[in-house]
Amino acid sequence: MIGIQHVTIANNSRAAVLCLLTGLLLTGAATTMHAQVSLSTVVDLARRNSPVVRIAEADLNKSKAVLSETRDVLIPSLLFGTGLPVFPEVGFTGSPPSLWTATVQSVVFSLPQKRYIDASRAGLEAAAFRLKDAREQVALDASTAYIELDTVDRELGAAHQQESFAERLVAIEQERTEAGVDPLRELLQAKLSAAEIKLKRQHLDSRSGTLANQVAALTGLPVGSILPDHASIPEIPLVHGDKAAPSRIGVRAAHVLARSRLLQAKGDQEASYMPQLNFVAQYNRNTTILNNVNFYFKNPLPPNNFSSGISVQIPIFDMGHRSKAKESAADALRATVEAEQAENQNEIEIAELTGTLRELDTQAEIASLKQQIAAEELQTVLTQLELGNGGGASSNSPPQLSPKSEQLARIDERQKFQEATDAGFDLAKARLSLLRALGHMDDWLHEVRAK
Repeated sequence: MIGIQHVTIANNSRAAVLCLLTGLLLTGAATTMHAQVSLSTVVDLARRNSPVVRIAEADLNKSKAVLSETRDVLIPSLLFGTGLPVFPEVGFTGSPPSLWTATVQSVVFSLPQKRYIDASRAGLEAAAFRLKDAREQVALDASTAYIELDTVDRELGAAHQQESFAERLVAIEQERTEAGVDPLRELLQAKLSAAEIKLKRQHLDSRSGTLANQVAALTGLPVGSILPDHASIPEIPLVHGDKAAPSRIGVRAAHVLARSRLLQAKGDQEASYMPQLNFVAQYNRNTTILNNVNFYFKNPLPPNNFSSGISVQIPIFDMGHRSKAKESAADALRATVEAEQAENQNEIEIAELTGTLRELDTQAEIASLKQQIAAEELQTVLTQLELGNGGGASSNSPPQLSPKSEQLARIDERQKFQEATDAGFDLAKARLSLLRALGHMDDWLHEVRAK
């Protein structure tokens, strides 16, 4: 009986420990389900998770392999071959039978090959630029989505406050209408304003969910697990499109790629008429097993045979290389035109962003001033409600404010706050786009890392 009780107690203790550990794990999971994540962390995760960046990295590795391939033809290569006859050979076969063969060969001189190496080196440089450009674009997308999510969350907080003020206003108007102080129209207007505020809050909820999914797709984290940390967002550097600036990484990549295509076309053109020198050395281990080859030679076939030399190839008539040169020339022309087009489009984008940025800067200033005025008006209303209008009871004194005025002032202040916050985001988005177009994205990324 005592033993049974001991076993029961032990099992219950283990169950309690397991329940406690499970509860701690679930509590920890719930705690980390929604955690503040800094902007720098989001940018780093987005770069690692981005398929565009991974594709650019694969292209860079391929360009490195292409450069090695074009240079390695100058390094002697060793080839080994062997083979035994299936049946005994009869008669003269045309070549001395051998057990195995070793061949060393390499290109000694080829001017087109020099062009190909230079083209591969330029292609590698272009691939590096494209990788950096992809990383900058991902950083821009992640930063914009993160800042917008932070903006929408702050607007949502104000919208919830605004919605509570609107509900309070409806309740006040309901009482005033029932008391005969205000007409029914005022109550209906208050309900309409409350419905419009509710609709805007629902729109912000939907936008917040969309942005949460977007940030999750960029970073690879679970949906809703990222809470923006407003303190991790640095001030966006001020830049001006009318000042000289380094070209965008993507434009530089296009120009370098065009130079690579030109070098490739030059090499293909020279390959149709330029000679090429190759070094060849060969060793054969001959055998007389399963053959009567010595019957056809004055002296016995030697087992060890070695030969070497420089072969010169001079193209006289090679339509294949000429057609290849025309194809490469067309590719080079296309790459050159695409580089010029990319540069023109970038200049147009800079001009458009510069003009838009001036307007957004003014709009943000106006929205901020309106929000400050609304805050001052709210403070004035609260003061008058607390101390009175200060005019006494004379007929010329302004009427005493009611709680309805307080709710209207609070709703207006929250509305102006949302408008100022939204205008600030539009301005930040335009500044980031201009930074990217001017090639100053590194300045922003340094600020993000410093935070």
